[in-house]
Amino acid sequence: MSNTPARPPRPRRNFYGRLRGKTLRDSQRTYLEEDLAALSPGPVEYSANPDRVPLDLRQRFGDRPVWLEIGFGGGEHMVHQAQRNPEVAIIGCEPFINGVAMLLGKIRKSGVTNLAVHPGDVRDLFDVLPDAAIDRAFLLYPDPWPKKRHHRRRFVTPEHLEPLARVMRSGAEFRVATDIADYVRQTLEQVPRHGFEWCAERARDWREPWDDWISTRYEQKALREGRVPHYLTFRKR
Repeated sequence: MSNTPARPPRPRRNFYGRLRGKTLRDSQRTYLEEDLAALSPGPVEYSANPDRVPLDLRQRFGDRPVWLEIGFGGGEHMVHQAQRNPEVAIIGCEPFINGVAMLLGKIRKSGVTNLAVHPGDVRDLFDVLPDAAIDRAFLLYPDPWPKKRHHRRRFVTPEHLEPLARVMRSGAEFRVATDIADYVRQTLEQVPRHGFEWCAERARDWREPWDDWISTRYEQKALREGRVPHYLTFRKR
């Protein structure tokens, strides 16, 4: 009988969002071909890491604090934070390849060097992040899944919040921005159940954006359509 330990099974997960949009421009395909591999945070995909070995973030980033942006859209907030905080390493997850290509173009233009990119499901990254590895996380204008039967697909569910809580250190900050009132409701119900406390003390704490905020194209669309943004800050207990 072999003494080799059995490999953990590959998680079976449904993914409901878009993976591709309009045809990529030639320049965007070039970014993906030339830049993406070097920006990987490490072996995340099961094919590259079948034993689900935790990432060595110290080897990848040194002693820098590590932040995580979940679903970075076109990448404008991620690059903005990287420029403001060169002493921090930021990992971004985004399965929508058009958004990844947009981010890579912004990285080339800005010249920032403290970013890593996982072009896939954040749950795969959670599988290989060490405990208490993340100092700050962002969830900015996530897919609202407005139909009630689809609310279980939202990020603010136990399937996502339990591993998020595991990988965030004590005292770490979790920021959520959304223009969907029911998403606010679900966020305030679910996030505190998974080891976080809401930091608001007065109305302006959730009505006004953070001091280092940059308005994204998703927020601008919400404002044009008359929806009210909410800015929720939580701290890991």
